[in-house]
Amino acid sequence: MNDPAAPDPNAAIAYQLREPVRAERVGDGRNAARLGQPDLARRAVLEKSRGRLVIAAAGFGLLYGAVALKATVATVIDPREPRRMPTETASIPRPEPVTGRAPITDRNGEILAVSLPVTALYANPRQIENPAEVAARLARVLPQLDRERLVGRLMGERQFSYLARALTPREKQAVNDLGIAGLHFEEGERRYYPQGRAAVHVLGNVDVDGAGLSGMERYHDERLRARPHDPLRTAIDIRVQLALRDGVAKAIEDFSGIGGAGVVLDIHTGEVLAMVSLPDYDAGGIGEASPEQRFNRVTVGTYEPGSTFKLFTAAAALEYGTSNVYSSTFNAAQPIRFGRFTITDYKGKNRVITFPEMLAYSSNLGAAHMAQGFGPQRQREFLGRMGMLSRPQIELTETAVPMVPPANGWREINMLTISYGHGIAVTPLQVVTGVSALANGGILRSPTLLAQPPGTQREGTRVISERNSETMRRLMRLVVTDGSAKGAEVAGYFVGGKTGTAQKTGPRGGYLPNKRIAAFVGAFPMQAPRYAIYVMVDEPNPNARSHGYATAGWVAAPAAGTVISRIAPVLGLVPENPQDPGIVQAVSIPLQPGRGGPRPATAAAPAARPAAPPAVPGRPMTTPAIAPRPAVPQPVPSSPTLAPPVPLRVTELDAMREQGVSRIRFTMAAQAATLTGPGAVTSHEAR
Repeated sequence: MNDPAAPDPNAAIAYQLREPVRAERVGDGRNAARLGQPDLARRAVLEKSRGRLVIAAAGFGLLYGAVALKATVATVIDPREPRRMPTETASIPRPEPVTGRAPITDRNGEILAVSLPVTALYANPRQIENPAEVAARLARVLPQLDRERLVGRLMGERQFSYLARALTPREKQAVNDLGIAGLHFEEGERRYYPQGRAAVHVLGNVDVDGAGLSGMERYHDERLRARPHDPLRTAIDIRVQLALRDGVAKAIEDFSGIGGAGVVLDIHTGEVLAMVSLPDYDAGGIGEASPEQRFNRVTVGTYEPGSTFKLFTAAAALEYGTSNVYSSTFNAAQPIRFGRFTITDYKGKNRVITFPEMLAYSSNLGAAHMAQGFGPQRQREFLGRMGMLSRPQIELTETAVPMVPPANGWREINMLTISYGHGIAVTPLQVVTGVSALANGGILRSPTLLAQPPGTQREGTRVISERNSETMRRLMRLVVTDGSAKGAEVAGYFVGGKTGTAQKTGPRGGYLPNKRIAAFVGAFPMQAPRYAIYVMVDEPNPNARSHGYATAGWVAAPAAGTVISRIAPVLGLVPENPQDPGIVQAVSIPLQPGRGGPRPATAAAPAARPAAPPAVPGRPMTTPAIAPRPAVPQPVPSSPTLAPPVPLRVTELDAMREQGVSRIRFTMAAQAATLTGPGAVTSHEAR
């Protein structure tokens, strides 16, 4: 039996379960209670944390579920287009994209004009909130822009405004880093001219949109746009162009001229190898060029040609048969009086002169008497055939119409003055083109700025016979060896040509004192002509070396000689022996054929006509009987048969020095022949 006084263990356990805190009082369960208390507390904390974690997980799950649902709706169930600007900004007018422009090269492939990609900056002023602040920020990164102009371009209701046309990559990045809304970039092209000032009047310019403004850029605008990958090859030789420009510029500088011009022409194809008009400008800076710099003196400037026109008077006399180079003489001892006007030679020979002497000594009286042989009507007809009465034909839009007397006003006084280059104004291009026809066998070809394929035979019109062309070459050579153009001589190249000095007319008519045009026109080498050259200086002034003269013999002829000495080796012409008897005989003619030696075997002498008698003072001169008209000129397809040209060979500098002969120097004693009298209509400097 159990002792009723003994304690009940179950009762103790039950007591501990009911009051765990007081369980320590029970002796047997003290250790067990002390061990279970931390575990129970931890379990209580875990239960509490579990509830919180469930709530947090449910919250995050709901959040991610919403994001996933939104993404599913936006990308799968109902995808939306990107957000657009308002309608008014979506219709901003944009510039037409640049389609490209073909490069322009010289005849040897050197680039003269090329279009390169650039970045343009433009703005939508409606999107600019603070124009003044934006302009200030732009001016800091683009200092070349004017801040005040920027403010004006950034204001207003327009939707498009150019700010800068050509940005470098660094400038583009700097503008982009500003982060200004309303600024945009446009990829385009810009025209560059790597040769600077060279051939600027030939090439011309384009506007900011790439459309041709002048020169070949304008004349060939459609072709350059339609075939952007096909370079336009010009007849220009950049080496000849630079040499010609240097020669003309040096003459202008030495004689303090206000401008000048020059042309080098292939006399068999009409290709213009060089064309210079000074002053000029850098082709990339047309905005800063003055009207005087943009003016093309070669094709737009019209000037009285002066004594260079005596070549055409001589050619007309030979072609019409009214004068004979070996027997005709002209009275230069007495002035020609026409009413109250008088024509004289300044420091002339004061005697009867021969046909060659008329050109060599540049006699106004001789030219006037020679023109009397064929009269005004046929003079006008001949000059028309030579292209002197109409606008020059060349691939430029900038050309001028010559200033000539009207057909019904071409009277005898006009004939007399025009015979020596006064009373008519033509362009330098027309003069050199006409002289090319006199030297190349008698075929007039329109000049061209486009390179011709090798061996191409360009059509032309016969203006004088081949025999008369040979005679003209001899006469042109005589002017250089014994006449007013000695300064143009270049040893071994047998240069021929003619000088011309003409006084300039004033804005109200009449001639300006001490204002003149000094020019030289010629060809080389005369035994087998290849190239024609023209050099002109506008308003030259005497210097210490010219002994008080500023005429063409002192100004233009030496400049032409300098140019020829530089370009002839470049063009492959090798100098010949200046004393070669065969060449000398082929290009020579005596000053006084009747007394100076035998005539060349190749030249036939038609029946001579007596020179016109001197006019009676105070009485108008009468025109001699008209000789029979020559046949109407007919187009010819190719060049006439001429002596074979000099072979194109590379000239050795040492050989040139060994063969070089010092240039002939001379002193000019005659200056100008003038019309004197109370109503003088012209004045003329013969040299």
